[in-house]
Amino acid sequence: MAKLEKPVAITLGEPAGIGPDLTLQAWYNRKKLGLPPFYIRGDTSLISQRAEKLEMNVTLESCTPEDAAACFSHALPVVQTGPALSDTPGVENPETAASVLASIEHCVEDVLQDRAIAVVTNPINKAALYKAGFTHPGHTEFLGQLAQKHWPDLPSKPVMMIAGPDLMVVPVTIHIPFREVPLALTEDLIVETAQIVASDLNTRFGFSAPRLALCGLNPHAGENGAMGTEDLDVIQPAVERLKAAGIHASGPHPADTLFHPDARLKYDCALGMYHDQVLIPAKTIGFDDSVNVTLGLPFIRTSPDHGTAYTLAGTGMARIDSFSASIRMAHALAHPENFRIRA
Repeated sequence: MAKLEKPVAITLGEPAGIGPDLTLQAWYNRKKLGLPPFYIRGDTSLISQRAEKLEMNVTLESCTPEDAAACFSHALPVVQTGPALSDTPGVENPETAASVLASIEHCVEDVLQDRAIAVVTNPINKAALYKAGFTHPGHTEFLGQLAQKHWPDLPSKPVMMIAGPDLMVVPVTIHIPFREVPLALTEDLIVETAQIVASDLNTRFGFSAPRLALCGLNPHAGENGAMGTEDLDVIQPAVERLKAAGIHASGPHPADTLFHPDARLKYDCALGMYHDQVLIPAKTIGFDDSVNVTLGLPFIRTSPDHGTAYTLAGTGMARIDSFSASIRMAHALAHPENFRIRA
């Protein structure tokens, strides 16, 4: 009998959001979507209630991570994590925060204990988590803390990448107010981020010599100092350091001319100096098929490139494209010998 492949671990995400919908739809359409085995860590009763709301005939099976692959062909595997929850689509409830965080923590533990090959996180509602005492700006930073628990001397930090078939981007600063960006943006931060990106593009995505294009901070990349000096004083020296380290880096480039089709042929990943600078073009170009990938972690984590979509929860209207792409990419990244995101 052939040995079953280890599954992908799926987190519960915000219980009142579309995470349960997406997970149910992914399993229901698993063959058509070409999805590998996966399981969700959450509450069986909540997922069952959501299936009823969606009028989906999905068989659920409570199991352990070790048993998930064996039952995946005939049932959606659910690893019970946390107490029973009432299904209230679209209604924020901070009391579910403990279940949301426990699901993330246990999925990470499953991968680190070799029970699963990767983690795919369903969208969370940070506002609800903040009300329950959550202190991290987002998923990325929380996952970095979980990694540090196991590897206190982990040399790198987590880096958020949005990866699609036509564009891959990384914001150097992430979840901070725009007014704080110039102060947070340092030469060392840019260099460290770019080094992590280059390393993971090589080892996980299969680029032998990844090309990185760095955006300028100011309009027209500062216009040689006429519209701000950060491009000359911070970003340009960082680019030179990266080149000296053997990394194919260029910039700073004016961001408004970096994302049209011809420009995208000249690099493999664009690094923006702040969140929206690169996430706006990434989501415009590939909203439905882009994937959030966390680089710099000792485990694989992907996520759909969208939020909880409260208004769609329980309606059957949520699109599954990004979520299914996240599962496929997680599986592919676990098999780097066969993977490259694009030629």
